[in-house]
Order: sequence, then C-alpha cells, then structure tokens
Amino acid sequence: MDKTTPSTPNDLEAFWIPFTPNRHFKAHPRILATAQGMYYEDQTGRRILDGIAGLWCVNAGHSPRPIAEAIARQAHELDFAPCFQFAHPKAFELASRVVSLAPKGLDYCFFVNSGSEAAETSLKIARAYFSSIGEGSRYRLIGRERAYHGVNFGGISVGGIGNNRKAFGPTVPGTDDHLPLPYNHARDAFTEGEYGFDDSYADALERMVALHGAETIAAVIVEPMTGSGGVFPTRRGYLQRLRQICDKYEILLIFDEVITAFGRLGHGFAAERYGVVPDMICFAKGITNGTVPLGGVVVSEKIYQAFEQKADHGIDIFHGHTYSGHPMAMAAGLAALDHYRDASLFERGREMEPVLAKAVHALERDPHVHDIRNVGMAAAIELRPEKGAPGKRGYEAMIRCFEEENLVVRLSGDTLVLSPALIASADEIGRMADAIHAVLLRLPE
Repeated sequence: MDKTTPSTPNDLEAFWIPFTPNRHFKAHPRILATAQGMYYEDQTGRRILDGIAGLWCVNAGHSPRPIAEAIARQAHELDFAPCFQFAHPKAFELASRVVSLAPKGLDYCFFVNSGSEAAETSLKIARAYFSSIGEGSRYRLIGRERAYHGVNFGGISVGGIGNNRKAFGPTVPGTDDHLPLPYNHARDAFTEGEYGFDDSYADALERMVALHGAETIAAVIVEPMTGSGGVFPTRRGYLQRLRQICDKYEILLIFDEVITAFGRLGHGFAAERYGVVPDMICFAKGITNGTVPLGGVVVSEKIYQAFEQKADHGIDIFHGHTYSGHPMAMAAGLAALDHYRDASLFERGREMEPVLAKAVHALERDPHVHDIRNVGMAAAIELRPEKGAPGKRGYEAMIRCFEEENLVVRLSGDTLVLSPALIASADEIGRMADAIHAVLLRLPE
C-alpha cells in the first residue's frame, strides 16, 4: 500500500485481524456493517442471522435502545474520570449491582476492560493474597485442558489450548499443571446437557497436591463450561468436588465466567446454576451486552481484607488500568443489567435451552458429525477433521454458512459453535440448525 495515499473505508490492508487467516479473509472478506436484534446486514444490505451473539456477548440482541441511550447520556455527562485515587458514582453503583448477582460471600468487585484482563487479574490477586497473609510459597496456578482464559501471558499459561501458547515462548512459571478436561468421547458423545458423575476428573487435583505440596498451590481456575475450547459442559458434581478439595487444602477456586455469566447458562452467574461458591469470579462480555469493553473480578471478603493497609496512605493493590471503571462502560453495564431484568432474559435463557438442544441434536446423523454438545444457550457441532488438514473442514463450513446460508457461526478448530442471543426465537434457532444441516450435506468428503 502507498503510505502517501490516504486509506479509504474499503481498504482492508492495514487492519491485522485477530484469530483470522488474514490473507484469505482480505481476498474474500466477510464484512458486517449494521446490526439490529438477531441480525446483521453486510454492505449490500444482505440480512445475516447472528448465531453467536456477537462473540458470546450480545446476550440481549444487537442495539437495544436503552443501552445505547445510556451510553450517549453518559458521554455528555461525564466522559472520563480516573479511578486511581478518585472515582465516580456509577462505578460504585455497578459494583454493587454485580455483587448482588454473585453468590453470597463474594462482596467486592474490581473492574478491568476485558475477559483477558479479568483472568489475568484473578491470577495476580491469588498470588498476592497468599503473599499478603504470609504464605508467599503458594505461587502455583492450575488450569485445565482445553480451557481459554484470554490471551495475556497468565491466561495462556493456565489455558489449555495449544495454539494459543506455542508461538509465544515459555509460559508463566508455576503454571505447568493442567487438570484433565472432564470429558470422554467414547462415553459422553452426543449427551444432552451436563455429563454424568465421575469424581476422577476433579480428583486429579489430589495428585497435583501430592506431587507439589499444597503449600505451593495458590489457585485453581476453571470455566463452569469450556467455551472457546469447544463447548464442553461440566460433569454433575464436578465443581462441587473441586470446591471440596480446594477447601481441604486452602487453595483458592476461581470461576472464569467471562462467557457463562449474565444469562448464558440461565442465571446471573453459572455458580448459581451449580450451587458452588468460588473464591473469585471473572466476568466480561455480557456485562455491557457487548457495547463497551468491560470486565471484572468479584472476590470474597477474606481476599479483599487481606489487601487492606494499616496506614491511611497505603495502597491496597498495585494493579489496575487507565480505563478501569470507565464512566461509559459503567453506564452501559447498569443499562444492560436493567434490560436483562426488565425483559426477564435470564429466565428466557432457561426456557430456550431445551429448544436449542433439540435443534442441534437433530444433526447427529449428518455427514462429518463427530459429536454434538450443549448446555445453556450454547452448543457445538464437532466435525471429523480432514485427513492431514485439521481445521480445514470447519473453516469451510463456517464460510459456507455465511456465504450460502446467511448465518454467522463461531469456529473452534473443526467445531461449529452456536451461542444465540437470549432473545432468539424457536424459529430462529431452527433456522440456525437448518443452515448447518444444509452446509454439512454439501461439504465434500
């Protein structure tokens, strides 16, 4: 590109697109120009059904007026205020609202700007907590296979997706151990919802304690549902068993609910669905319905109090971001939570869960299908990979869904993911499944 020539709106070269084959995309772009409710439109006005709620985040559908209006009002009222040594009213208001949705005992909220930052913050808090109480030897952080905890160094270290790690060199020390994914294809394939009891997956933590000593382990971080790794539901009793083992050895338990919070699993937080109270919960995505970047960590009182300083001028935690508690993000979060409540969207998520399950499991006998998984308003259709070309079949299916069936789906390797907005109708969910069915019938062997 000639750098002396001003770029045009249709010049695709300068933007380095994340998690995307850039050369192929720029030769065959998929541009989303406008959005309303369950639909995008491209630059030609073609209407495209959004099967993934933006990117797991637009839980109330696109462009609800109350949220947009709240952001606009806030931009005129207070565009920015620092939350280092100062603050503004809506930060306290939203923190209180988030805490009110969390399980009892999680009483404090730290704001960041994304799910990656939320996960990173929880890991730093875990290590710093033990340092604060005189147990600095507890530095080890344990994740799980196939887990996604964002793209910062801490997140990819405890995460269990190889392609997110291997290009970036050594991971954070003390993050080499990963619990097994609680899934066995031979036994669990095509199960609707959560898998059956099997304590062996959680009991793997006991082996890690025996190997390293509990005195070296700070925290275990897990997703209540493996999301970006391919929609793997939890096992019944799994999270409860992890909680028991963490309590036994005084290890902190972190739930990464960046995807699962705010209705995706039918509740404000998935911790409520499973009746387990972790020591921290990470959140992002749905907190603003995807309108303004925002994330955070909710922590227990014992963690918060461990950071309190005796001196009035002493800083509690040396961590934060310029945009932590940004006024427009706070306004968006408050409006989104109001909208979810007023439209009863968490309840709607529970109501539509069996509709989505029935629609996707009807694809079981389609060509190339290796497994189908679902929980809450999330589902995955895993395809058998082409020999010698993992990811190719899934990529072609995703493109065909967009170009031939006017449907946006999420891609995770050879797995097609659906995570519709909570406003999706039964007809729209049926259209998503029908589109994938049509594409699978046309895919080459």
